[in-house]
Parts: sequence; structure tokens; C-alpha cells
Amino acid sequence: MASQQVQPKLVIHGGAGSSLHSKGGIEAVRKSLYDVLEEVYPLLKDGASAVDAVVRGCQLLEDDPRFNAGTGSVVQSDGQIRMSASLMDGLMQRFSGAINVSRVQHPIELAQFLQHSDDRVLSDFGSAELLRELQLPIYDPMTDLRLHEWMQERQGNFSKAMADVVAEPAGMGTIGVVALDVNGRLAAGTSTGGKGFERIGRVSDSAMPAGNYATGNAAVSCTGIGEHIMDECLAPRIVIRVTDGLSLKAAFERSFTEADERQRDFGAIGIDASGAIAFGKTSEVILGAFHNGMEMGDTLEMSKGKLIFIA
Repeated sequence: MASQQVQPKLVIHGGAGSSLHSKGGIEAVRKSLYDVLEEVYPLLKDGASAVDAVVRGCQLLEDDPRFNAGTGSVVQSDGQIRMSASLMDGLMQRFSGAINVSRVQHPIELAQFLQHSDDRVLSDFGSAELLRELQLPIYDPMTDLRLHEWMQERQGNFSKAMADVVAEPAGMGTIGVVALDVNGRLAAGTSTGGKGFERIGRVSDSAMPAGNYATGNAAVSCTGIGEHIMDECLAPRIVIRVTDGLSLKAAFERSFTEADERQRDFGAIGIDASGAIAFGKTSEVILGAFHNGMEMGDTLEMSKGKLIFIA
């Protein structure tokens, strides 16, 4: 822990993919992201912990139906919504998560509770039991848009040919938050509705350290095609490279260059202990935004293809 207060930093994302059209365009997405920054950053400035800021940011993004997490999550092939989320406290180097949970407004809240449990990652049955234990109200995250997508896919016998008619390509949506607090502590949180139309029981990278990882050195949240993120073990790869002495910029550059050579399709956000902020992507766009204490900015109009952006 730092001996004196540092400038807090906040980075968020609303997914990675090929188009902003299905989310209402650049200005609509920018407003959604900046609204989160404007609510959460003052909490950090007033002394909130990185973990609490990450949880609050994830809750707000889960409530925004533009994004594939919480309300507005995509629908699986059987017509059900199953969501996953994870949280990692960098100071404690402690990971927790919930896998394929249904009927809850904020999956990140389950991950938050499990931070202090002896059993820190629960699957669908365990998550449902935890919902009952916490007496959280039953909540339906389905939106008309997601129901319409599923009905179109069903008419096409789930060939996935219809998936792009309404939404971004399946598998590209996630939300994530990474924070550095005034005490120099880092945390990362990631939440998703999954791939969309997937095989029942499929597990997202968002519920694994591969997609969400933090230590005292760096914190990273990933988005994009989950299987690609798992194949690269992306979040820990970046964090470990920072721990081994690379700058955050160099760790992102090396990791995304390798991923691009293997034709991976994803993005990531990160902060290191010095307060450096990084975005990386091999996808066409990453819906990222940041607050560095002086200004807000975003990656919505960055060039297509591989990109490393440092703030």
C-alpha cells in the first residue's frame, strides 16, 4: 500500500466488436460511458476503495441495456439469460466470481460477496443458492431487443446468420471496470451476458482470471471473444509482464502483437500501480473510456485494427 495518497484513476469498457451502430452510435455510447465515470470517479476521489469503485461501476454498466451484461444480456440458445461476473482485489490478490447466474440484477454483487467467502467461485446452482441466501429480489434482465434477436435466431434454426441483424457479432459483449484508489490499491471487475445463442453450460472468460486479473502491480479487464481471451490467458499475461518489469505500455504492446499474429479478436483495459492507463484491441473497436483526474477521454473513434492507446 502506498504511504501517501495518489491520484486515483478509473477505466471502464462496454465491450469490443465491429460496430457502434447497434448501440445507438458514438455519441449515445459516449454518454453512457461518461455518465458512469462522472458518478464513480468522485467516489474514488473521496476515498472509496478500488474494490468498491469497481463494483459500483459494474453495477451502473450492468443497468445500461446498451451493454451485454445485467439488463440487456444476450440470450442463450434455449431462450434463457445466464450471466457471469468476477472481481479481483489487487491488494489481497483475491479472485471471486459467479458463473451462469440467472434472475439477478447485478451479477457483480455475487462476486463481491464471495470475496469474503471460503468458496470464491460458484457455478449456476451455487449462484442460485447464494441468491436465495442473500435474499436478493428476483429480477428479469431480458429486454425487448434481446428477445427479438433470439426470436430471429430461432426462426433461422440458430444458424447464427441472423445474429448480426440487430446486435454486434455474438461473443463480443462484456463490461469491465479497473480502478486505482487514493491509497494506491488496484482492483478489476468484469461482467457479461455471454456469447449469445451458445451451447448451454458454456463458461465465459469474464468469470475466470484469464479475463479479469489484478495484483498490486497492475489490473486488467478483457472483452471480446472469450475463447480467444482464454487461449491467450490475456489479463494475467499482461499483469505478470508488468510485475516482471515491463511498463504497462510495453506489456500491452507485446501481448497484443502476439495476439494479432494469432488472429485473436478482443480488447483490454488496464491500470498499473504508477497510475498509467492503457487500452488495447485487435477488434475493430473497443468501447472504452477513462478518467485520469484531470479529464475524461475514450477510444470510440480510434482507428480500426490493432491499437495500443496510453492515457
